[in-house]
Amino acid sequence: MSSLRQEYSTASNIKSKGTRKNVMDAIERVMQRLRLFNMPPPNGLVMFCGAIPQNGEGSEKIETYVIEPPEPTPIYYYRCNHRFHLEPLTEMLQAKSLYGLIVIDGKSATIATLRGRVLSTEKEVTSGIPGKHRAGGQSARRFERLREVEVKEYYKRVGAHANGLYLQLPDLEGIIIGGPGPTKYDFEQGDYLQYALKERVLATVDTSYTGDAGLKEVVDKSIDILREVRYTQERKAVQAFLYELGHDTGLVTYGEGEVRRALQNGIVATLLVSEDYQGVDVTLHCTNCGFSERSTLKPDEAQRVVEDEAKHRCSQCATSNVEVVTQDVIDELAELAEQTGAEVEVISALTEEGVQLKDGFGGVAALLRYKQA
Repeated sequence: MSSLRQEYSTASNIKSKGTRKNVMDAIERVMQRLRLFNMPPPNGLVMFCGAIPQNGEGSEKIETYVIEPPEPTPIYYYRCNHRFHLEPLTEMLQAKSLYGLIVIDGKSATIATLRGRVLSTEKEVTSGIPGKHRAGGQSARRFERLREVEVKEYYKRVGAHANGLYLQLPDLEGIIIGGPGPTKYDFEQGDYLQYALKERVLATVDTSYTGDAGLKEVVDKSIDILREVRYTQERKAVQAFLYELGHDTGLVTYGEGEVRRALQNGIVATLLVSEDYQGVDVTLHCTNCGFSERSTLKPDEAQRVVEDEAKHRCSQCATSNVEVVTQDVIDELAELAEQTGAEVEVISALTEEGVQLKDGFGGVAALLRYKQA
């Protein structure tokens, strides 16, 4: 509220009378809505407010949208602009891989998970192991043997906690182990992680710290590793499509229209979509006779159709009672995939296979459960 009051005061200096009024009205509307909340919802709070044109310039109306995001939002983000900034929300809705992170040294270990940009510390374990004994003689050797036993017990405890956590995560993509010194290598090479998890260790990285600071170091140093893992998964998905296509098995299809039909028939196993695909499903619906016309257009073309809504006439009854309904094609296909239990793979254009999907197959393809009738 304090920040918005300051923004309200600043907005009073906007030169354009219309813009000044719209901005100040929007900020005031947001402050009114905020007063209805004693505290933020568990996942945080997102508000969009602005003067939205209803029917061309001069028909603006203040509209407010209050949203509890689907995941905890870790940012405070205020923008006054000509558009709503949806990027933090759309990022939450993208498919995110889950990774396990372990930071360990001789004194403590931290076990965490990383999903998208959300880093969660799950367990901290202390070793309780004393420093190395400096005295000589038999007592020193005996002390070292006891210390080795304690180190192994410490590793077992860390491994037990990691196993208990990570084995319950079916979508775990891999594990990265970090820490200062050689402890991380001793832990990784020993039989402390369950064999299935041990096979998922992607890398071991050096850090200067343990704890939360060490986890952040692991994330920073593992960006290329995590990216390469994702790219490998994308390449395999597209290669599987190309294999079926090349062998003419009848278990693939491509193109927005064909893929939509396959989804509607419930025979798609995996939907492949280029993240660079841009298409908007535009439907002209006549409220007079019920006739509808559907087409897929580029975003700028769809925008022009929406802006010219009043000019459209029904091709059946010739009336002007035509509504324009738009939906992002990717959202539509993803909804169909969810309804039929199909997996969705969003493919970047940063690999050769991703470029091939985008340029050679229109950016939309599918692996099928069985041949189409």
